[in-house]
Amino acid sequence: MARVFTRQAFYELVWSKPITHVAKDFALSDVAVHKICRKHDIPTPPLGWWAKKQAGKPVKQTPLPDSGPGVSDRIVIAAPVLGSEPSTIATIREEARLRVSGLSTEADADAVPDPIVAQTIATLRKAKPSAKGVIEVSGAGLIRCEIGPASVDRLETILSRIVAAAAAQGFILQATKIGAGFFGDGETISVGVTETVKRVKHVLTANEQKEMDAWERKAERRYRNPHRHWEFEMRPIFDEWDYVCTGQIGFEMESVHVLGRQGPRSTFRDAKVQRLDSLAEDISVALAVLAVAKREERMRREEAERVRLEEKRVREQPLRAKFIEDRRREGLEAVLADIADLDRLRRLLRGLDAIETNSGSRRVAVFLAWARDELAAREQAFSAEGLEHRFEEARLFGDDDDHSFKSPYWY
Repeated sequence: MARVFTRQAFYELVWSKPITHVAKDFALSDVAVHKICRKHDIPTPPLGWWAKKQAGKPVKQTPLPDSGPGVSDRIVIAAPVLGSEPSTIATIREEARLRVSGLSTEADADAVPDPIVAQTIATLRKAKPSAKGVIEVSGAGLIRCEIGPASVDRLETILSRIVAAAAAQGFILQATKIGAGFFGDGETISVGVTETVKRVKHVLTANEQKEMDAWERKAERRYRNPHRHWEFEMRPIFDEWDYVCTGQIGFEMESVHVLGRQGPRSTFRDAKVQRLDSLAEDISVALAVLAVAKREERMRREEAERVRLEEKRVREQPLRAKFIEDRRREGLEAVLADIADLDRLRRLLRGLDAIETNSGSRRVAVFLAWARDELAAREQAFSAEGLEHRFEEARLFGDDDDHSFKSPYWY
């Protein structure tokens, strides 16, 4: 959970021990702590100041100046992440924590109501609870929610604070086809809200107990009367379980699955020592980290796919080359066969020239005229233009020789 200081408290902290020790307490670099101090106009001990003090030499502490315009008196140090992270993620996390160090989510949330939050809350207030006692809303332009009616007002405050903190990270809440998500840094992170529901054994209400007692009395009378044994009345059926909304709300962001390690945190939930109302800064930091992790994971998958396709291409190359050679040979055989037919047609027409002059048959004359046209068309097909058209249609002797090649490899 984020730690909050006033300028005075943070000033006293950085003058109480070396900056490197302060940075270690917050899991930040000393450069980051210096940036926070400059951002809030807090003087820091100069170089060698601590060495002089430890040596017993007189040192002077620079007083804290009054805060100037635009300088916040509220300093927020977002919670760190325990455990090691890749350097790129660690750098992004520290930068994100610096961006929210002077943020006041309460004031920002009240100043700029978000239309998607407003629409989601309005839809929640109109909807009816389900059998489990929660209101469920979803759809384009709405934040997916499953919460109890009593939590709607509190949820409005929480979402407004998260939107304000996300804006400090450069993210805005946008509608998506299936709901809503935060867009920034070239990525969209979908979000949703759920409330924990506890299942407890159902205890009969006074009316239900009265109905059950009446049924049992009737059953007893039928049992004692031999003439009414055949009568039947179904036993009253009541719910076996009751569902109680606990008021514990969880804010869930799209998870990012990272190969070989656990992905960044994507879920924040009410607990004994933390409430979502005070986690807006931490959520915004996680949002910035998730966006970077999502982009890096997508780029990793794309690179892995590129390598896979290249390896597959290399494996297929001999088979592809043989496939192309076989198709070209088939094309050559087809050309040779057509040329042989062309020569046969030429010889036929030369042999029939004498018949045409001596024959008075109309059908023979029509046949010879048609055959001459066919010869001209076939001769045209073996011109440069004709062969180009032939090979274009067959997709031969070009870059697309392998267009119908089917790889035996699926990987």
